[in-house]
Amino acid sequence: FFTQPAVSAAPDPTEQFRPFLKKITETLADPGLKAIPKNEQSQRIIGIVREHFDFREMSKRVIGQQWRNLSEKEQGEFEQLFTQLLQYAYVEKIDEYSGQQVQFTQQRIKGERAEVQTLLVDKNKTIPVFYIMLLRGDQWMAYDVVVEGVSLVRNYMEQFSEILRKDGYPGLVKQIEQKIAELEKGIKKA
Repeated sequence: FFTQPAVSAAPDPTEQFRPFLKKITETLADPGLKAIPKNEQSQRIIGIVREHFDFREMSKRVIGQQWRNLSEKEQGEFEQLFTQLLQYAYVEKIDEYSGQQVQFTQQRIKGERAEVQTLLVDKNKTIPVFYIMLLRGDQWMAYDVVVEGVSLVRNYMEQFSEILRKDGYPGLVKQIEQKIAELEKGIKKA
């Protein structure tokens, strides 16, 4: 008797993402979160976000072809810088969370890529939010978020390509560092 080896199917992206988004919304809804300083709030949220976001892939995509010209050390430094930029840029959004619910609408899978479509729903409006993912081992990791048709990666890519063209990679790093310092100052005042 010959038995067929079990084919390991890729995990379902929606089922993997559902508890992750639940964890984020529960953290955002926790009254204790707003009681701690803004920089600690952003640290807590980014810690959760790292569980299912591939910041390396995101970083690679926002600077495009330039990525290949960077040393491994520079790639790591850029990833860290870009993650920090996102962390500070979106910390203000924490205050905007007021119990919106996430509804999963559909998903599309093509090989090792997936798109999970959700709606962020509150009393007044519904916002479509799509997560674009890659399969890394047995984990679906998001590398882009499309909110109301606007891609986070494309948005930064357009801004960064202009800076890269004019000031090169060192100029981009300098501008990101300045922006982080600005955002950090704003956070510390809050």
